[in-house]
Amino acid sequence: ADFGLLAMVTAIVGVADLVRDFGLTGAIIQAREISERLWRSLMWFSFAIGAILMLIVAACSPLIAGLYGEPQLVALTLVIAPSLLVNGLAMPMQARVTRNLGFSTLAKIDVMAMVAGVGTSIAAAFAGWGVWALVVMAGVGQISRLVALWVAVRPRFGRPYISREVLPMVSTGGSIFGAELLNYAERNLDNVIVGQQLGPASLGQYSRAYALFLLPLQQMNGPIGRVALPVLSKLRDDADRYRRYIRSATLVIGYMTIPTYAIAAAVSSQLIALLLGPGWEQAAVIFSLLGIAGVAQALGKVRGWLYITMGRSHRQFIYDLVTRPLVIVGFFVGLQMGGIYGMVLTYGILSLILLIPGFAFAIRGTFVTPGDILRPVFRPTIVAAASFAAAFAVTRLTDLPDIVELILGGFAGLVPFALVMVIPAYRRDVLRIWGFVKQMRKAKEPEGAGAS
Repeated sequence: ADFGLLAMVTAIVGVADLVRDFGLTGAIIQAREISERLWRSLMWFSFAIGAILMLIVAACSPLIAGLYGEPQLVALTLVIAPSLLVNGLAMPMQARVTRNLGFSTLAKIDVMAMVAGVGTSIAAAFAGWGVWALVVMAGVGQISRLVALWVAVRPRFGRPYISREVLPMVSTGGSIFGAELLNYAERNLDNVIVGQQLGPASLGQYSRAYALFLLPLQQMNGPIGRVALPVLSKLRDDADRYRRYIRSATLVIGYMTIPTYAIAAAVSSQLIALLLGPGWEQAAVIFSLLGIAGVAQALGKVRGWLYITMGRSHRQFIYDLVTRPLVIVGFFVGLQMGGIYGMVLTYGILSLILLIPGFAFAIRGTFVTPGDILRPVFRPTIVAAASFAAAFAVTRLTDLPDIVELILGGFAGLVPFALVMVIPAYRRDVLRIWGFVKQMRKAKEPEGAGAS
């Protein structure tokens, strides 16, 4: 229930955080040149938007509590609202480090902020702080991240001033923001629906399953996306190298995420039992079903790169304006037909189906071909199906402690990978992945990364 209460607030505050960013992160990354004067204006603009939205969210805390019928959400919202100001200060600095391809710096900051947040949260939990321990984790992590970015960038704000140069960035960011807002609505209205219809306990089960489901996306797709956006933005005038980069990145995503979700879905009962303990059986089923949406979201990241790096954000917004509401309607239909499991299954199936028109619309009128997207994911999809079958069979045919079944199921899921290595095409894929990863690790300039 504590996890559910936090998810109720963050689902709403997250909308304000998207408004606070307004797509400027993507606009900054894809811009060809940014003067020092514009950087200062962007920092003041982001700070001002963060401060305004912090006050608006704080004022709306009674409305948020009334939406869910949970009075204690008033205090939670008031404490979480300042995160909007913190993020407003941090955004331009993070975008600047990303634009300069400072991925090693960002990785160190991520680890430091996570350790600080999780460490203080565990201490607070042992002290009996309940839901406030979860608030501490988010707050300490965000503040630590801001301090580390400040040390890394050493920004010069200058006097408060927002120049007209910000307006074109806001225009470009507006379309990115529109697409991100629709995407956020698709991914978070489920929390609002579950919390309002089924209460905090059910939302707690769902939110924990969803958080674990996001880990592969964050830990695998996140670093790739950080490199891909600035590199592809610089390669958009070189069709051959752009297409090679897309194929290599899609290949890595295909092999890293599709089999991972397949194996995780097969061993979900054992995995959730070990990670969360007893009482989370519903979360295990939800986690398994979310694997379908995981595959769709992993591949959908590539679609987003195509729109942003080719300067077609307006086109992305138009497409999402049509398709995202379909998924949101699916939440209601699935919940009515099959409860929370029906909602999750509907979400996954719709997300997969919409990949087809999504990519078709994204590459239309560009030099990217359907084969650049389809061929890299064909072979990992085949081996992922075999991995799921092997891991599922082992966990269902044995009656051993959870840790033993998890290990056996994981190894069984890896067996198909070992077997397909006798096929030359799979060996070539491994070599291409290794080459791409090496280029990512030393990506100091677009020429190095684009050669993959």
